[in-house]
Amino acid sequence: MNYNRKIITEDGDEYYGYAFGDTGDRVCEIVFNTSMAGYQEIISDPSYTYQAVVMSYPLIGNYGIADDDYETDVPTIGGLIVREYNDLPSNFRSKETLSEVMKRYNIPGIFGIDTRKLVRSIRDKGSRRVLLCNADMPKEEGIKLIENTPIPHDAVSKVSCKDVRKLPAEKPVCHIVAIDCGMKKNIVRSLNERGCDVTVVPWNTSAWEIERLSPDGVFISNGPGDPEDVIPTINTIKQLIGKLPIFGICLGHQIISLAYGAKTYKMKFGHRGGNHPVRNIATNKIEITSQNHSYAVDTESLKNTPLSVTHINLLDNTVEGVENLSDRVFSVQYHPESAPGPRDSFYLFDKFIDIIKGGEKDA
Repeated sequence: MNYNRKIITEDGDEYYGYAFGDTGDRVCEIVFNTSMAGYQEIISDPSYTYQAVVMSYPLIGNYGIADDDYETDVPTIGGLIVREYNDLPSNFRSKETLSEVMKRYNIPGIFGIDTRKLVRSIRDKGSRRVLLCNADMPKEEGIKLIENTPIPHDAVSKVSCKDVRKLPAEKPVCHIVAIDCGMKKNIVRSLNERGCDVTVVPWNTSAWEIERLSPDGVFISNGPGDPEDVIPTINTIKQLIGKLPIFGICLGHQIISLAYGAKTYKMKFGHRGGNHPVRNIATNKIEITSQNHSYAVDTESLKNTPLSVTHINLLDNTVEGVENLSDRVFSVQYHPESAPGPRDSFYLFDKFIDIIKGGEKDA
């Protein structure tokens, strides 16, 4: 087999395959996603910055790329690893192939990998750093390159907007300031559809600047990296608690928990995919959720805060939601806007609007 690309892991494993997309060398953290569809939304989700994603579903690329399905204008995913890549998509909406888009944004891809073996390795050994490179690179040289590449801590500042943007609703009923830590486009769509005028602000916007915009509520988005790296956002939320209704998802959930004094920790391999069951404690209903995160909120540390747990992951009992109703603050670890994923949790946007209006709904 004339393989031309490979993956070298920091602990010395090698996986051989073939190139698609960009062919540059790249050091990333390797993770896996269990979604059966939605690869365009995955490669354009800013939460995957500096990460190489292994798709557990074997066939990728078969429906191409559609202009309306991007979750950010400039994808920043570290790399994509698949079993079988299809470069002849069949879809009337498709404008480009996946490989063409990945070349344009310098995203390396490898196909032909035994992804079942690789996913099992990540589950057993945990997420770790890898090098995507040409097949002829000596393993020892690749491991040394991984060791000499600093671990980045600037992921949120890399993907957050640089200026304030206003995205109005057709029939506005309220005004939301959204703190962009790497926000997906479908979050704004979900808020706009419910009558929210959305003002998007950079991740390091101060509480004073946000209050000056006179919002009815504050939203904190998803985003990449370690939540403890996002100190300016944590400090902003500390100052806004009790002043305005606040809703956070994914990284926003972790930021809210840290602002209240809880702790976060890095998971062994995280949650990524559109099929994670979560129990709503208030209703005892099970929601099938879309997830993408490496960190979780520590359950024990929440006991020393005024936050109560609202949602629990049924696969590993991790915290999936918290709230403080007296402060009008709540958050979830998963992605209620889906894209890709199920729509079980759309109600959370309605809950946010209801809190702003002065009512209450169950988490």
